[in-house]
Amino acid sequence: MTYTLITANRNYSSWSLRPWLLMKALNIAFTDRLEPFTKPVNYDEFRAFSPTGQVPALIDGEATIWDSLGITLYLADRHEGVWPTDPAARAFAQCVVAEMHGGFSALRNDCTMNVGVRVKPRPLRDALVRDVARIREIFETGLARFGGPWLAGDSFTAADAFYAPVAYRVRTYGLDVGKGQAWVDAVLAHPAALEWEAAALAESWREESHEADLAACGEIIADYRVG
Repeated sequence: MTYTLITANRNYSSWSLRPWLLMKALNIAFTDRLEPFTKPVNYDEFRAFSPTGQVPALIDGEATIWDSLGITLYLADRHEGVWPTDPAARAFAQCVVAEMHGGFSALRNDCTMNVGVRVKPRPLRDALVRDVARIREIFETGLARFGGPWLAGDSFTAADAFYAPVAYRVRTYGLDVGKGQAWVDAVLAHPAALEWEAAALAESWREESHEADLAACGEIIADYRVG
């Protein structure tokens, strides 16, 4: 079995991070193929490997699996550990993954992912305050119910992979997630996350529209990227 996982810039691509981190954490071998964002819309170029013209995409022989959730479900049919074994933890993990996949638009828009910087955010809109409060609730509930250090218990699962981009956002923008900070710290210290971050900091290219989105989110107070 040989997988190829196609992802985009480590610094920007939250959707790419999810299956990449999940596969790394679960020791699912794959060939790592990077297709960077080179302009605001890369649809035509990305259509060469994905029907949606977006990343991530997983190639498994003749099969192409697209979308971070689609990839996760595909892997869950073939590998242990994607979901918790405990029924209650499994249900929780699946629900919060679905919630992240379809929600939190204010967090996405107002706190764009950028691994290599620290930002003083603009005053938080009410919608963002609600998103952060819900994120905090998910983190604290998961840790309290299932004992940590991960969201659904003692093993890293898809729930942790799907919220990993939020961990970077929490750090970048200084968001308050209460006792959930323990989970944020654990994710950012995971060897696979450290590998992702090192690659993000080493990226020398910048994509104009992503940088403009970052500038709209607040004042950059530290930039650890090269170049």
